[in-house]
Amino acid sequence: MKNLFVFFLFLFIASLNAQWQPEVRLTNDPNNSYTSFGNARCIATNGNIIHVVWYDGVTIGEGTWKIYYKRSTDNGLTWSANVDLSNNVSIAYNPAIAVSGNYIHVVWYDNRDGNFEEYYKRSVDGGITWGPEIRLTNNIYKSLHPSIFVSGLNVHIVWNDNRDGNYEVYYKNSLDGGDTWSADLRLSNTAGKSWTPAVAVSGSVIHVVWHDSTAGNWEIFYKRSTDGGVNWGADTRLTNNSAISEYPTLAVSGSIVHIAWNDYRNGTLSNIYYKRSTDGGISWGADTKLTMKNNNNDSFASLAVNGSNVHLTFNSYRSKNYDIIYNTSSNNGTTWGSDVLLTTNSAVSNVPSIAVSGSNVHVIFRDWREGANSEIYYKRYLPATGKIPKNRVTDVEQEETLPVDFQLMQNYPNPFNPTTTISFSIPQAEYATLKVYDVIGREVAALVNEFKDAGNYNFNFDASKLSSGIYLYRLQAGNFVDVKRMILMK
Repeated sequence: MKNLFVFFLFLFIASLNAQWQPEVRLTNDPNNSYTSFGNARCIATNGNIIHVVWYDGVTIGEGTWKIYYKRSTDNGLTWSANVDLSNNVSIAYNPAIAVSGNYIHVVWYDNRDGNFEEYYKRSVDGGITWGPEIRLTNNIYKSLHPSIFVSGLNVHIVWNDNRDGNYEVYYKNSLDGGDTWSADLRLSNTAGKSWTPAVAVSGSVIHVVWHDSTAGNWEIFYKRSTDGGVNWGADTRLTNNSAISEYPTLAVSGSIVHIAWNDYRNGTLSNIYYKRSTDGGISWGADTKLTMKNNNNDSFASLAVNGSNVHLTFNSYRSKNYDIIYNTSSNNGTTWGSDVLLTTNSAVSNVPSIAVSGSNVHVIFRDWREGANSEIYYKRYLPATGKIPKNRVTDVEQEETLPVDFQLMQNYPNPFNPTTTISFSIPQAEYATLKVYDVIGREVAALVNEFKDAGNYNFNFDASKLSSGIYLYRLQAGNFVDVKRMILMK
């Protein structure tokens, strides 16, 4: 009974800490500030450092649009001043951002040279200073709607342009962090328009999704490369209905590929539909309708994933104006929770973009609450940490400095009878498992099997029902794996 009381006390305290924080206004000027559509992610994280980009009509009448950037170094609590990235008098639209360590990569399209081309800019010091703009495309036609993904020094960009008469999806990459770039590679070749591509990468597998009018109406198409972009497979049509399917968003974790999009198959208003592949894009599950009503006009989804946790945000017309909605799945998209309403003001809030860092969730979006023009707003979710003072019952020691390395400690005491303590440290939030095995590899106990925040953890292992002998305990947290042995001596 005492243990049950402690368990519920722990859950109660943790629930007090878990909540969505109030919205924060990030822009304040007399002209419109816009986030990009779901294929172009406008927010990215590196631990507690959050980076955002948007485009802004900076002159009266908005004849000039520029790309702006700002960052937070304290997990969204405070924010830097705006930084003008485009540095020109032209029309610059739809920025997308990707982050790897201190390398910040931004891509957009603008018309400084007479027609719309793709431009790129990077910072190598976490957003403090920025290099020059680099023109990535050079043709007499329009290059639009870029999406970017970075994995280490490998930077991948897709966009659509009409150099071939109709709009097709193109790809290029940099293998040295943005110093040099490959030639443009055409990915789609259809009779219709290929529009708003999105890209995501896991290992050497590159996933690209877009919507295409080849079938007579807009449908979702997918393509992948399994060798880092050298060779590409055939196009795969993911939707097949008589209505419009458009504006896909994409997220990948290992071999599991998640896609969400706007879909009109239930009438004249759109719903958010979801689809996944669990084998790296080889085969696909059925379409899943994530929004339950057909009269809300749900659109412009944005996906993010961390381990088995899939996060979704979109805008929905539910309260006589558009609001931002959030939903999540904790089992790789198998089941989903209930919608969470993130905005409750009387003005329009739309076109969200989402990022996750550990179990923190960050969302930015457009919002008209201040009047006739749109501003950029930010909202964050701070999860239940379960961290309470050391003189309370807990499995994590909050007062210690956060660890800088992954570490699995030797159990103490060892040998033991019948209980011992197993400790480990993780420097960043990860999905963690801590399991005990006998010497022939049979699992005898699972001490941890859940998402854990950065911290130092202690777990008591009770072997009173086991026989004397040697046992192994194994920690896996993200890509970190370690195994140690212990001796039960009765």
